[in-house]
Amino acid sequence: MNFSDLVKSRYSVRSFSDKKVENEKLEIILEAARLAPTACNNQPQKIYVLQSESAIEKLKKVSKFVFGAKTVIMITADRNKEWKSPLTDKYHTGEIDCSIVCTHMMLQAWELGIGSCWVGYFDPDLVSRAFNLPENEQVIALLPIGYPVDGCKPANGHYASKTLDEIVSYL
Repeated sequence: MNFSDLVKSRYSVRSFSDKKVENEKLEIILEAARLAPTACNNQPQKIYVLQSESAIEKLKKVSKFVFGAKTVIMITADRNKEWKSPLTDKYHTGEIDCSIVCTHMMLQAWELGIGSCWVGYFDPDLVSRAFNLPENEQVIALLPIGYPVDGCKPANGHYASKTLDEIVSYL
């Protein structure tokens, strides 16, 4: 599948089958995360793979958006490793870097026939406490992954993207 077809066909999967993601495929997805570009190559991301029943149950107590996935990838930014602009204290790249990492994983997963759904609807402090994360790490995204159930379709409006004229300005 070429890249254009990949990004046109990918959608957020919100209903996963019981089929477990094979370790070989999970490693390919994680390798895509490792290779993702980050500011100054600081690589502030920390990736937690939640697969045990106890980890998934713990996550369900602090986020209702697991969608039945047997694997959830939790991406955090290490605030001690993120690039900070020397020009302003308002620009740190941990969240941006982790977003790039998450995107790489979503696209790699889709190429392998594995669905995902970027979840941002959670309280980072609750998730951090539930998993006893270090204070310097901020939870940026939760990424349930797995095989879509039969008949799974994109949510309404998936293909209702704005036109280029609506989002692009040439200066």
